[in-house]
Amino acid sequence: MSETAPTTFAEIRALLDQLPGPDLAAGRAAAAREAQLTKPAGALGRLEDLAQWLATWQGRHPPRIERPYAAVFAGNHGVAARGVSAYPAEVTKQMVRNFIDGGAAVNQLCVLVDADLRVYELALDEPTHDFTERPAMEEEDCARAIAYGMIAVEEGIDLLCLGEMGIGNTTSAAALCHALFGGAAADWAGRGTGIDDARLIHKTALIETAVAKHRLAMTDPLEILRYLGGFELAAILGAIMAARLARTPVVLDGYACTAAAAVLHALDGHALDHCVVAHMSVEPGHARLLERIGQRPILDLGMRLGEASGAVLAVPLLKAACACHSGMASFADAGVSGPG
Repeated sequence: MSETAPTTFAEIRALLDQLPGPDLAAGRAAAAREAQLTKPAGALGRLEDLAQWLATWQGRHPPRIERPYAAVFAGNHGVAARGVSAYPAEVTKQMVRNFIDGGAAVNQLCVLVDADLRVYELALDEPTHDFTERPAMEEEDCARAIAYGMIAVEEGIDLLCLGEMGIGNTTSAAALCHALFGGAAADWAGRGTGIDDARLIHKTALIETAVAKHRLAMTDPLEILRYLGGFELAAILGAIMAARLARTPVVLDGYACTAAAAVLHALDGHALDHCVVAHMSVEPGHARLLERIGQRPILDLGMRLGEASGAVLAVPLLKAACACHSGMASFADAGVSGPG
């Protein structure tokens, strides 16, 4: 995707206008086949919707998942120095090593669903600025992170699972949501890695202070991302755009990942049509965020791990949607009487 990777916010905005729409013919073919399968209409519930969604955004019928791919973006946040997490910032780099060594939850899940896993580090020794004091990123750095996310989308994959790793990123996610959608900072802040009540109050106050401080300067969603986001969150935004250009459906992980995607939704209400959200995080802001962007999660398992774990866990259900859609017999083929 390097030939389309943007280097400025102006180029990113222009690229949004070039994102392809759905393949309606593939979607209609999926709907037509679904109506002929040996089951009552709608009996497979959301699996039917997911099969049609996959066909529509893969641009082919029947849909297939033969090469699922998980991309985890890792970045560090300057605001972590303010004590917003139960873990120190060096854990980001340590967990990246754990991913590489195969010891994280997402490694086990990728083996289970036969998905490739790649971890992308974004300047872990150079965290973003503390956004309570100044913009988290300069435009050039933010645009570079978006471009990096675009380049990370490999050719030939047919499903992209996105996730992140970064101590402090639920603080960044909550700040993004507060700036994008309003309400109170307390509506969006949660316990993240498991902070206590006192630290949650402190985290919430920092979010409220930062958004108020930068409110007038944050003139559009990309500026909100620049002021309050992180390198890994910007990269997720880029990966979502690149996947759309490549006609690759996207599965988003939890709160931080969805918050990054919400920046795109704020720029273009249809920019996430090729995405589904894998699961409902226990972060309290996630349910509110999903409502704002019109997404319904596939799973609700009380998870809050990040690292694309929920996204990869949704892959078997998407494979099941494809298998039923493609493999079931039609009424005519099976000699079964259809509805009267």
